[in-house]
Amino acid sequence: MSLTRQLGIELPIFQAPMAGVQGSELAVAVSEAGGLGALPCAMLSPEAMTEALQRIRAATTRPLNVNFFCHVPPSPDEARLARWHRALEPYYAEYGLDIGSVPTGAGRRPFDTAACDALEPFRPEVVSFHFGLPDAALLERVKAWGARVLSSATTVEEARWLEAHGADAVIAQGLEAGGHRGMFLSDDVTTQVGTFALLPQVVKAVSVPVIAAGGIADARCVAAALALGASAVQVGTAFLCCPEATTSALHRRALQSEAACHTALTNLYSGRPARGIVTRLMHELGPLSDVAPAFPLATSAIAPLRSAAEAAGSSDFSPLWAGQNASACREAPAAEVVRSLAAGLR
Repeated sequence: MSLTRQLGIELPIFQAPMAGVQGSELAVAVSEAGGLGALPCAMLSPEAMTEALQRIRAATTRPLNVNFFCHVPPSPDEARLARWHRALEPYYAEYGLDIGSVPTGAGRRPFDTAACDALEPFRPEVVSFHFGLPDAALLERVKAWGARVLSSATTVEEARWLEAHGADAVIAQGLEAGGHRGMFLSDDVTTQVGTFALLPQVVKAVSVPVIAAGGIADARCVAAALALGASAVQVGTAFLCCPEATTSALHRRALQSEAACHTALTNLYSGRPARGIVTRLMHELGPLSDVAPAFPLATSAIAPLRSAAEAAGSSDFSPLWAGQNASACREAPAAEVVRSLAAGLR
């Protein structure tokens, strides 16, 4: 049975869950257009997630993907945090901010019992994960209500691990993809390869369906991914300028400028490698830095700086997440983007 039939959707086009730039509206629009909409929950409390899911279920009866991170929260390293604050102190001074008043908090939460309890009444058709899979007991609960489980793999080894530990399908996330790398068996970025190199290797290595992600922006990319064995494609950047997305005006402007041609992996905004448009912060500290604390502890010190800069009309300290192929990122309704991608299915 095809993956689309398994999931009850019309088109093998998945919207990538994009925390911080979307809410329920984009998910509804993509699902209503026949694809698989997604709600990112890594930055939502159980209460906020419940409210978002209520809005979605009131707006559509179509299948939905609900996405979570499943990282292990780190223990704070005070010496490393101090180095991080020293690195940011000149920027804080530039905006008249006090580095000594940096708020605490991780900003992103892993899938846990509280999240599972809040999610279960909605019984989403798909639950997906980034950074591996949750512990076996939580995974068993998710599967018990009939949800299909997806997770991202950035290497063949990760794909095999996911299949062996219960994933129903694997998202092959190529190096081109915007946002956080889903890597979880290694933190060595030299293991990361492009989508059209990774995809056929993963298809050959596992028996579950494979979804291609990274650099897929138009119908030609969709056709190429399917020709290499993908059962579906996952698309993120192409949706960022849709009216249903919550992408900021500064971020939209960057996506539609020449700046979008230069992206890089950076750990400065969260502590883990993620692809975004190169900013002043990335230029001056280096996109990948040992100074940044472990994921997701870098976020708390960046947040006040980002807010101050954005209020002054600058994206110097903003995470402008984007993939390497932003060519199709335009101001168009999400349904139109889905239709344009679906032309590659012919």
